[in-house]
Amino acid sequence: MHQVLLGQSYYLRLDPKMWAALQPYPPLGTLYAASFLRQRGYDVALFDAMLAESESDWDRALAREQPRFAVLYDDNFNYLSKMCLLRMRQAAFTMIEMARRRGCTVIVAGSDATDHPELYLLHGAHFVLIGEGELTLGELLDRLTDRTDTPLPEIPGLAFIDPQQGRTLIRTPRRPDIRDLDALPFPAWDLVDVDRYREIWHRRHGYFSMNMVTTRGCPYHCNWCAKPIWGQRYNVRSPENVVAELRWLKETYAPDHIWFCDDILGLQPGWLRRFADLVEAQGLRTPFKCLSRADLLLREGEVEALRRAGCQIVWVGAESGSQKILDAMEKGIRVEQVVEATRRLHAAGIQVGFFLQFGYPGETWDDIRQTFRLVRACRPDDIGISVSYPLPGTKFYERVKDQLGLRQNWVDSADLAMLYRGPYSTAFYRQLHVVLHKEFRVRKYGAELWQFLRHPGRPPRRFLRHTLAMFRYALSLPFDWHRLHRLRRKPHVGMGPLPTELSPEEAATPTPQA
Repeated sequence: MHQVLLGQSYYLRLDPKMWAALQPYPPLGTLYAASFLRQRGYDVALFDAMLAESESDWDRALAREQPRFAVLYDDNFNYLSKMCLLRMRQAAFTMIEMARRRGCTVIVAGSDATDHPELYLLHGAHFVLIGEGELTLGELLDRLTDRTDTPLPEIPGLAFIDPQQGRTLIRTPRRPDIRDLDALPFPAWDLVDVDRYREIWHRRHGYFSMNMVTTRGCPYHCNWCAKPIWGQRYNVRSPENVVAELRWLKETYAPDHIWFCDDILGLQPGWLRRFADLVEAQGLRTPFKCLSRADLLLREGEVEALRRAGCQIVWVGAESGSQKILDAMEKGIRVEQVVEATRRLHAAGIQVGFFLQFGYPGETWDDIRQTFRLVRACRPDDIGISVSYPLPGTKFYERVKDQLGLRQNWVDSADLAMLYRGPYSTAFYRQLHVVLHKEFRVRKYGAELWQFLRHPGRPPRRFLRHTLAMFRYALSLPFDWHRLHRLRRKPHVGMGPLPTELSPEEAATPTPQA
């Protein structure tokens, strides 16, 4: 039995695309909340939904732990949680109802809850934490356990229904973010079944990866990027603190690989060079993947610092091969910067992944063709494809919100629904995803085959599967292109209302009152 049961509502099994990829990482944001509460003197248990079968596992955890407080604390470092997927929202509602039936005080934190606290309160949550959650959660639990007598309306970053004021939604002022991230304890990894993660990674990929974060937030102004937790603010841990955690993880759990899941790794000038110096000096060089921006990678010494630190692949938000679209997105980069950053990374022996986004307002067929040309010219090592996705709090959302129906979120990460009256239909973008991925894989796997024929030896991992896929994709591509051209001639009028996917009460938005 524990006083507080922490969980989150992203279930890998409920996201077919990500379950097929099977690259699971524990909910890092939830682990930070757990370690913060333990430092504050609370007895904490963890429910890890990432590898759970379904919400019924949460119910069993509630029965086993019998917590006084059930806290759904979503991982704000997981971009899939930030996407506010409908299937995970419904899972959260189910988990709230289960906890209420067992007499728990239910607290919810996360991107979707910050954007729509009324929905979570309507489904039974007692409190919703707005924005960054640790300090608010600590103060709230102190009040609910009578450690303090602070009135609830005086706790910043909180939303709740006040029955004494006619069930009015109370939303207190936003709390300032934590600036001294070094003062936070390391995530509570001891609460995680690390061996289970290790077994899955080794069985599927041949190595074991763990996740870390060095920053919170992003200061850039891409007008489609939702930032309900940190907004435009950006705080960073010191390289010394990050390296101390890396050393602890390697000594305790011996990961083969690290995913730095920051929005941007090494934004501060000189941070990466200092990090690389410390990693080399302490013998901690570990293969890792991270995210960055093309313009930052062109700063002197940045790519070399990534190489020295052990970087294996950098994912870059290339978004589009059309400068017109990048400017419309207020991305703040130029296509030629993406090309040059890719060249420098490849020259340093570092792989490159491109995040690509289609369907932004004003995009034409010629803009799409420019993106294809960018991929062909740069030859990235991997690509991720998405469709412009209007989320509250963005300029993009404000621009298209009058075109949205009741359904305003994707069901899962493979949805790719065109939710507004964009350039083309949902069917077109789903087919575009197929065509670009197939063309990319044909080129990539063809290069692998050519390299093997030039230098015979032991074939690389998955060589046979890749070679067979290359021929299969090459044969089907002409038909896929033909279907894509047919779909681009059809008009798109938006998704429209889909009442079978959202109930009227979920679509309702009560006017908040402070």
